[in-house]
Amino acid sequence: MARSKKSRKGGENGPKQAPRVKKSERKAIGGKKTESGRKSGSRHNEALIEKQSPHIKTTKNNDPRHGSKKPVALNIAPVAEKAEAKVKQPKLTDEQKLLKLEEDPRFNQLLDLLEEGKNLSADDQKWLDGQLSKIEALMEKLGISDAEELPPQTGKVASDDDLYDRFETGADVLKDYQS
Repeated sequence: MARSKKSRKGGENGPKQAPRVKKSERKAIGGKKTESGRKSGSRHNEALIEKQSPHIKTTKNNDPRHGSKKPVALNIAPVAEKAEAKVKQPKLTDEQKLLKLEEDPRFNQLLDLLEEGKNLSADDQKWLDGQLSKIEALMEKLGISDAEELPPQTGKVASDDDLYDRFETGADVLKDYQS
C-alpha cells in the first residue's frame, strides 16, 4: 500500500476558522485610544484651559498636585556648619598623654615581641621608635627619669648586708606571688 502525506486540513472533526470579513465591516480594534487625563503643561497654560472650558475656574487651589511650587536653586552653596559640628575635646595633660601612650595595646604587643627576641617589620619598628621618642620627651618634660627607678650600678661589690636585704625582699615577693 502506498503512503499518503498528511493533509493540513482538519477534516470534518477539525477546528473551524472564523469566516472572512470585509475590511469595511470590521470593527476598529487597533484604533487611536481616547485621551484620558489632563493635557501636558496644564498648570502653566491657564489661559488655554479657560478658553476650552470657561465654566471651570483655574486657581492655585484647584491644582490636585501636592508639594511646593517654589523654584529650587540648583547650585550648591558651601556649608560652613561642618567646622562647627566638631566638638572640641579638652586638651590632655602631659601625664594623661603619657598614660595613653603607655597603655596603647599595639605598643605593648610590639614591646612583648621585642622581649621575646622576634624581629619586627620596618613599619612596626618605625612606629615603635616614634612612640618611644614621644614617651621619652614627655618623661623629660614631667621630670621623670628611668635612672630613678633603677638602683645605682657601681663597680664595687655590694656588702653582705645589702645582699641579704635584697634576698629577704625577694622572699617576700615570692610569698605574695604564691598566695
